[in-house]
Amino acid sequence: MTNLRQDAVDIWNAGVDAVRAADLVHREVCVDQKSLVIGSHQWNRCDFDRIIVVGAGKAGAAMTTGLLDSLGDWLPVTGWVNVPEGTELMQLEDGQAGPVHLHPARPASLNEPTTQGVLGAEKILQKVSHAGPRDLCIALISGGGSALLPIPVSGITLSDKLRVTRFLSAAGADITELNTVRKHLSRIKGGGLLAACQAAEMITLVLSDVLGDPLDLIASGPTVADSSTPRQALRVLQRYDSERTLPDAVYRTLEHSDQDAPDPANDCPHTTLVIGNNALAVDEAGILAEQRGYNHVMQSARQCEGAAEEVGQRLAEMTVHMLRADSATHRNDCLITGGEPTVTLAPEAIRGQGGRNQQLVLSAYRALLNCGLSDHEWERLCLLSGGTDGEDGPTDAAGAILDVEVHQKASKQALNVEDFLQRNDAYRFFQQTGGLLKTGPTGTNVCDVRVVVVARSA
Repeated sequence: MTNLRQDAVDIWNAGVDAVRAADLVHREVCVDQKSLVIGSHQWNRCDFDRIIVVGAGKAGAAMTTGLLDSLGDWLPVTGWVNVPEGTELMQLEDGQAGPVHLHPARPASLNEPTTQGVLGAEKILQKVSHAGPRDLCIALISGGGSALLPIPVSGITLSDKLRVTRFLSAAGADITELNTVRKHLSRIKGGGLLAACQAAEMITLVLSDVLGDPLDLIASGPTVADSSTPRQALRVLQRYDSERTLPDAVYRTLEHSDQDAPDPANDCPHTTLVIGNNALAVDEAGILAEQRGYNHVMQSARQCEGAAEEVGQRLAEMTVHMLRADSATHRNDCLITGGEPTVTLAPEAIRGQGGRNQQLVLSAYRALLNCGLSDHEWERLCLLSGGTDGEDGPTDAAGAILDVEVHQKASKQALNVEDFLQRNDAYRFFQQTGGLLKTGPTGTNVCDVRVVVVARSA
């Protein structure tokens, strides 16, 4: 029997490797003496004197590295990109920073706005607003950019925005709902960065962490004209905060805005290109699964999947189906799915540690325990779920792995799965059973990838 855990990890890593941000940007951006080519678009060198690079996201440092490698000395470069703390070290060479300043705008594993994020976002706005008619602006946007670009609108404090973000996240709001609200409380999101740009043209390269790749939602769309309205943001708040416990200033701001008209687009010519997404990661993971001899099925969600517990339940059901398929016609099977579920957090007084991927895998384990699997069936499966950015909630894990070893350790310790689930404490469950998936920051971010491998019955 093959080493199922190793196969699952290798297949997951193949998906992540396919969307490494530096390689994606380097592949898409080409220059020669006369022109810059990105995808199917071309810009003439004689039209510009300088390139200004701005951006934000978990993949910001890697995207910057890939861009600078491609540009070389084509034109002078300057810029500022907000990144998570620690990733800014990616650009250091011989102790010297490059021409684009990588600003640590928040601590690692704390995906929330900070005062350092505000400082960096203000610098970014200054860069583009002071640009001239012979400047070309290239924006690098990836998932996590919303927390890394916090500039509250007048009348709203950073503390207000933080309360809103924490409240909606804990209540189970999905990324569409969360970013719809954040855009209308920000000066830079929802097209604010584009509106401030005085360069001759802006090009945005996007690494998508939102299912379906809606450009105005990825990092809350700082370089894309906003299609949502304050009225829609209010509806999100009314759904989750029916008793209006959030700051009055938030409601006043949204209620006194133009309720029905989206923000107008800026005159700055702009081009936006998605260079990587969840579907690409899932597809590339499938290629390795096939090379390893697995009969594989791949699926990348196009919209929010719902609660992590429900996704875990469905994944368990599909695992059982593969386990109990006719072994005469089925070889080794592999299911690869991509998406991003939500988690409704337990009250803070009892809440443990974990993230949506760990919660999903633990929910799948609960479902499998109710299926009466034999010892032999447990030996034939491995299930893995991980965030492609290497972060799963406020933990040092990317996700979790479930296999026979995890099952045996949990059984031996008589761990109460339901209790760990109810307290959102999946991290400690998998910590005790050897099921944590740890990768460190990956330099990319395209939602989550799940891998289930099932070996053929002997």
